Amino acid sequence: MEDLLITIVIVNWNGKKLLPECLDSLKQQTYQKFSTILVDNGSGDSSIDFVKRNYHEVKTIALPRNLGFAAGNNIAFKTIRTKYVALLNNDAVTHPLWLKYLVEALESYPEAGFAASKMLFYGNPKIIDRAGDAYTRAGAGLLRGRGEPASDYNKQEWVFGACAGAALYRTLMLNDIGLFDEDFFLLYEDIDLSFRAQLRGYRCLYIPDAIVYHKISSSIVYDSAMSVYYGQRNLEWNYLKNMPSKLILKTIWLHIIYDLAAAAFFLVKGRIKEFIKAKRDAVKGTKRMLEKRRLIQKTRSVDDDYIWGLLKKEQLFHRFSRRLKKA
Repeated sequence: MEDLLITIVIVNWNGKKLLPECLDSLKQQTYQKFSTILVDNGSGDSSIDFVKRNYHEVKTIALPRNLGFAAGNNIAFKTIRTKYVALLNNDAVTHPLWLKYLVEALESYPEAGFAASKMLFYGNPKIIDRAGDAYTRAGAGLLRGRGEPASDYNKQEWVFGACAGAALYRTLMLNDIGLFDEDFFLLYEDIDLSFRAQLRGYRCLYIPDAIVYHKISSSIVYDSAMSVYYGQRNLEWNYLKNMPSKLILKTIWLHIIYDLAAAAFFLVKGRIKEFIKAKRDAVKGTKRMLEKRRLIQKTRSVDDDYIWGLLKKEQLFHRFSRRLKKA
């Protein structure tokens, strides 16, 4: 066990039907210096029993109820002593070279604190799900490359962050900046972690050859009541916690315009009640987020210009028109 460099963490909630292909793909990895932990969030579909019977190499952590993606990962993190931690969604299937390319990247670039994968649609691998995460000047997460040909985004490059559905992190970085914010429960917890990492000077490297095939929305349905609520609430908390003060002054009007456009979009989609509840609850949590903000901003090690350089221009029409086409 001493030669293991990586622990892979998979958080599962009622994903028994997804687990065989996910776990079998890990057996096919050319890089094998890893162990796997499956954290089960109180599933009612016998996921834990299934894994124990069929995947003896996988360590399982059974939680009594659904504590969320953030807390589920954190519970596993606290048991890990390997140099790296890889996170993988239960609805993801890895290419055999996935882990090899991620490890080689972090071993070659000590300034990189974490690495992002190239995620393709499982049902249509010629199309990109995401090529790392971006963050816009309006204070919203952006899926790099979503909907574009898989032949694009083939350059290894520095990006804002990594989707926690398929990423590799240095354990030392996580110990330094802290784990996922459990108040987020799910959604935006990886954007928040990426932002905190960047503020502390840990960069993210996108690795186009580290390929994962993603069965999108298998666990959380796209624009469902749950995804709208947590996504829109946590969007506000992430912006409040992490955006430097001078950049808030520079971006606040863009952020307000984004929220107004999002309200119109979710009105059309029939999710305005969830949207309003999300924003109301975001306001209720302001005091807690401000307390966290004080520590984050006090301990950051990069200047405003560096963060500004990471932010992308917001293209509201493109963002929401593309999503309306999914209606």
